[in-house]
Amino acid sequence: MRLYSGTTDQFLLDTTMNQIADKLKISFFNYFGYNPGESEVKSWQNSLRAMSQVIDYSNLHDHGVILEYQLPMTSKRLDCLICGRDSQNRDNAVIIELKQWDKTAESDGDNEIRTWIGGKLRDILHPSVQVGQYRMYLRDYHSAFYDSVNPVMLSACAYLHNYAFDANDAIMADKFREAMTKNPLFTKDEVVRLKDFLKKSLDMGAGVDVLKRIENSKFRPSKQLMEHVAGVIQGNPEYTLLDEQLVVYDGVLTAAREGFSNGRKTVIIVRGGPGTGKSVIAINLMADLSRMNYNTQYATGSRAFTSTLREVLGKRTVTQLKFFNDYLKAQEENEVDVLIADESHRLWHKDISRWTPKQYRSDKPVIEHMIKAAKVLVFFVDDRQIIRPKEVGSTEYIQEYAVKNECNVQIYNLETQFRCKGSDAFVKWTDNTLGIERTANVMWTGEEQFDFRIMDSPEEVEQAIREKIAQGKKGRMVAGFCWPWSDPREDGTLEEDVVIDGYRRPWNAKPGKKKLAGGIPVSNLWASDAGGINQVGCVYTAQGFEFDYVGVIFGKDLTYNLDTQTWEGHPENSFEAPQNKPKDRFTDFVKNTYRILFSRGIEGCFVYFADKDTERFFKTRIMKKE
Repeated sequence: MRLYSGTTDQFLLDTTMNQIADKLKISFFNYFGYNPGESEVKSWQNSLRAMSQVIDYSNLHDHGVILEYQLPMTSKRLDCLICGRDSQNRDNAVIIELKQWDKTAESDGDNEIRTWIGGKLRDILHPSVQVGQYRMYLRDYHSAFYDSVNPVMLSACAYLHNYAFDANDAIMADKFREAMTKNPLFTKDEVVRLKDFLKKSLDMGAGVDVLKRIENSKFRPSKQLMEHVAGVIQGNPEYTLLDEQLVVYDGVLTAAREGFSNGRKTVIIVRGGPGTGKSVIAINLMADLSRMNYNTQYATGSRAFTSTLREVLGKRTVTQLKFFNDYLKAQEENEVDVLIADESHRLWHKDISRWTPKQYRSDKPVIEHMIKAAKVLVFFVDDRQIIRPKEVGSTEYIQEYAVKNECNVQIYNLETQFRCKGSDAFVKWTDNTLGIERTANVMWTGEEQFDFRIMDSPEEVEQAIREKIAQGKKGRMVAGFCWPWSDPREDGTLEEDVVIDGYRRPWNAKPGKKKLAGGIPVSNLWASDAGGINQVGCVYTAQGFEFDYVGVIFGKDLTYNLDTQTWEGHPENSFEAPQNKPKDRFTDFVKNTYRILFSRGIEGCFVYFADKDTERFFKTRIMKKE
């Protein structure tokens, strides 16, 4: 997706006629279904006018230009990409990151400087680091740039068109020397240098053909999280951390190096919705900090997720991969250098798990034990993935106990979408449609990037998922908790509990020691074992995982009333334990449940609605294609 594509001469004309920002605004609305913010429109006006002057001065009149180009599989957009050929007639493209900054300050992070953003002084990636990550990401995921025969050569730079050069400025610090060598930074008084840089790659023009090649090339499929984990531990990361992800990563490394700041522990809270890369950052941190000889532990509240990690990584990682309630056991103060708590929204206030031996149970909150155990704690949390009353790990809760224990507190927010084919619009549309949060995404426009379909039967959904699996994709069936969950039969087979007319399927196996029949994975491995497609997963086994395609059975525990135009929760249609469906919070919990299930897919989500009024409502929120 891009908001603008054409020749450099057309771009110069649109800028001269003061039409460029309006054209981008129209494209933005047509694609996303709502208008961009006023600040973004002003940035287009200011930065693109400055960029047009550079293009004209550099005599780049036979070239292609793409503006606001979305990185594949993410919601991030490049500011500007100019295409052409170099003196050896090789296809080239140059990424240009545009900044309106006029001053910065030092930051402790390895890759960050501090500047005013959104009315606050924040740690932001150095522009050369940022655009370098974009360059690396395109080389990894866009076939035009990694074609082994004749790839498009790709370079990158940053242009700070309001910034006066100062060799002693924080943005010119020695720690950025390598990044600026690979991806140069140009200030407002270095236009001649910028021209020379652009001409080196684009001198021969003929950029329209290169532009078409880039736009017509395919993206490499995203790596599955679990496939990535082993590579990370072996020192071969397959994900490129972008923007705020790298800021979070550097913030944790800085905190780890400092250990105690002013004699106090540090608690870092990282907030992000589904698919924003929380677990990717967490796993990269665990691997890299361990290689740096920090005593690093990774904990979750999900037996399925942690068990799958242990299966993928092998027995040697058991000492590093923990559950939250493991910290109830006797621990030395500050025994752990860095404790990474993933899926922290699943944190319980006090341990009431049947998995915890009685001698380890405590009257103190679990988070108190975790804070005692570590010098630096990193909590990855999504406040809208809390689905049971005993789950208390919200940002507010974690911050309260961090302050109570006199910890330094840092909070980061993740926005970039990596799941749902990078469609931030799909996640926000889901939130809006389910009444979880009012967003600008009222209508689903049917973006080509993400395959969302409503189907007439669960059989049709499952058939579509199986067809994707036959093509080499990974897929699973999931459902709301609207049917009983039986124990395995004596012969180890599973009862077909999920029954909708002629459709009959078992839930994934219950946790337990009972031997299962061949081909049936234990519950903790349902998401990773190929046999998992033969069972329907519930939210507790699906949460934290991702698949290429997910098939969702939307049950009658949540329905939309067309007469009153309200969502209604139906505890009577739910087989949750009574303590998990309080009258005052049940509707919110089940909304969060379907939000989680909808967002498990990287490339697509297929849905069957048991309640037809709910289906009709969803269809009114989908823009019909002409």
